[in-house]
Amino acid sequence: MSPQAAGLLQLTALIAALALAYRPLGDHMAKVYSSEKHYAPEKWIYKVIGANPAAEMRWPAYLRGVLAFSAVSVLFLYLLQRMQGSLPGSLGFSSIDPDQAFNTAASFVANTNWQSYSGEQAMGHVVQTGGLAVQNFLSAAVGMAVAVALVRGFARSRTGELGNFWADLVRGTVRILLPISVIGALVLVACGAIQNFSGIHQVGQFMGGTQEWNGGAVASQEAIKELGTNGGGYFNANSAHPFENPNPLSNLFEIFLILLIPFALTRTFGRMVGSLKQGYAILGAMAVIWIGFSALMMWTEFAHRGPAFELAGGAMEGKETRFGIAGSSIFAVSTTLTSTGAVNSFHSSYTGFGGGITMLGMQLGEIAPGGVGSGLYGMLIMAVIAVFLAGLMVGRTPEYLGKKIGTRQIKLAACYILVTPVLVLGFTAVAMALPTPADSMTNSGAHGFSEILYAYTSGANNNGSAFAGLGADTQWFNTTIGIAMLLGRFVPMVFVLALAGSLAEQKPVPETAGTLRTDRPLYAGLLVGTILIITGLTYFPALALGPLAEGLAS
Repeated sequence: MSPQAAGLLQLTALIAALALAYRPLGDHMAKVYSSEKHYAPEKWIYKVIGANPAAEMRWPAYLRGVLAFSAVSVLFLYLLQRMQGSLPGSLGFSSIDPDQAFNTAASFVANTNWQSYSGEQAMGHVVQTGGLAVQNFLSAAVGMAVAVALVRGFARSRTGELGNFWADLVRGTVRILLPISVIGALVLVACGAIQNFSGIHQVGQFMGGTQEWNGGAVASQEAIKELGTNGGGYFNANSAHPFENPNPLSNLFEIFLILLIPFALTRTFGRMVGSLKQGYAILGAMAVIWIGFSALMMWTEFAHRGPAFELAGGAMEGKETRFGIAGSSIFAVSTTLTSTGAVNSFHSSYTGFGGGITMLGMQLGEIAPGGVGSGLYGMLIMAVIAVFLAGLMVGRTPEYLGKKIGTRQIKLAACYILVTPVLVLGFTAVAMALPTPADSMTNSGAHGFSEILYAYTSGANNNGSAFAGLGADTQWFNTTIGIAMLLGRFVPMVFVLALAGSLAEQKPVPETAGTLRTDRPLYAGLLVGTILIITGLTYFPALALGPLAEGLAS
């Protein structure tokens, strides 16, 4: 079987597995967030934190819950890293420096998992499992809660109430993320991923030096890392490390985990708004972009010409032979079109156009299918804008799911889509203008520019992957990328929840003959076009200076 045919077979198997899980998981999540029943462990949690899960919240109160919880999480994770040197199970590692501790705390709480450190050389068992792995669950649950709040904004009328943040947070963790992660960890252990609390072992000599490996609760962290679209690796090589991702089967399973909840949430959306066809339209737009990007990436990496490429069967630089070009390409597209950021190959080593595809996937807003929760609410913001543009073309007041899209709604949506470009392009411009940040670039020219553009794109879009050529462990990058991650995560949530509140207060608008049908393939195509046009107009000049220039020159 040719490598291209094997890649097509992997893509087909992945689509089939996602299709089988789509309906049961989507319906289950809809029941979880619509249920009024509270399980005993959940009641204990509510009692400990002093929350009343039955109390409905308007959007300002819901937002305060999100921000307060996240602020406490940042502080806790920061202090845990700063005290690592005196904690048991530290494996002899010292405490983390203040700027790196801030960057890591902001990263994991913002569901970004950007890492400017080598996990096996910096973090002990307590920080890995009690800090980073816990935030993998909680940051994902926060994203899902905000998405559900927006869905309730569309589903409800004549009320400003969006549910209860604490109930949504706890239910998402206990009833969705935790059970699937347990199953996922068992599958990964069966595939060969390690799961222990062993210390550091000397395993032999390597080029005149000593080679050491340390163990850890890797499989359990790997499961929620992918399922929650987190991405932070236990080891510096991330999902290219055989302890995290041992073989092609585990590789395909990890991609499945990455895409599972973001795609299934479209079914949850359709179920909660009372129209499954609306969920299918959003799903269709996501699937078209994901499949298109996957095919384009494989074509780019397989088709690159030159003697070395032809002997290797394609652009194999920076890719694991056990995964090959196809397994690496699908993983790279899936991790950058979601907010995962895990890598099983090094994106800096991709062809010029291949690296550009990974960058563009993040710049779309990571909405195809996007992060856990963030992908759905990002796509719904784009759906609102697409409806508005359609209304302008036919001279009619735009409506979506029976709600009028007026001045207030479109202003909130516009502010949402402006946040990350301002952060990405602003920080990139400043970093390129100052003399010191450029010293961290491994490469010069277009590729060097791509390293910095990729770093801020990854941080502000809460992805967390890196171009692997930038020395980001400096005070400048730790601080500015940390700020970009926090602002890129929580400022858009302000506009999402404000939009949800304004929609929930409206009374439903009856459907007429002139109403745009948003549950049809025509609208899904309009949505895809809107996404590509907005992203292209925003980022094309920057992409032309980096990956496009490199690709055309090669």
